[in-house]
Amino acid sequence: MSKAREFIDFWTANSIHPVEQYRTPGASQDVEELSLRLVEAAGEQGISESDLLAEVGEISDFIKDRLKAANAAERERRMLPSAP
Repeated sequence: MSKAREFIDFWTANSIHPVEQYRTPGASQDVEELSLRLVEAAGEQGISESDLLAEVGEISDFIKDRLKAANAAERERRMLPSAP
């Protein structure tokens, strides 16, 4: 696994979260903002934007997909019956 891929996986696990429920302020769902954060954080680790692009393609599309997945997983989690 490349350094860029490791960083992307770490960053997304810690930075991409489902939208908060019940109208409470929560995790950002702004694709542009999150894309910029990823590029900036990667740069601080010596990973270039071109390295990111080589791993995931268009960064905003990647972020959009990760947000959709996080939100879908949260919806599914909320639909599961509570354990007794």
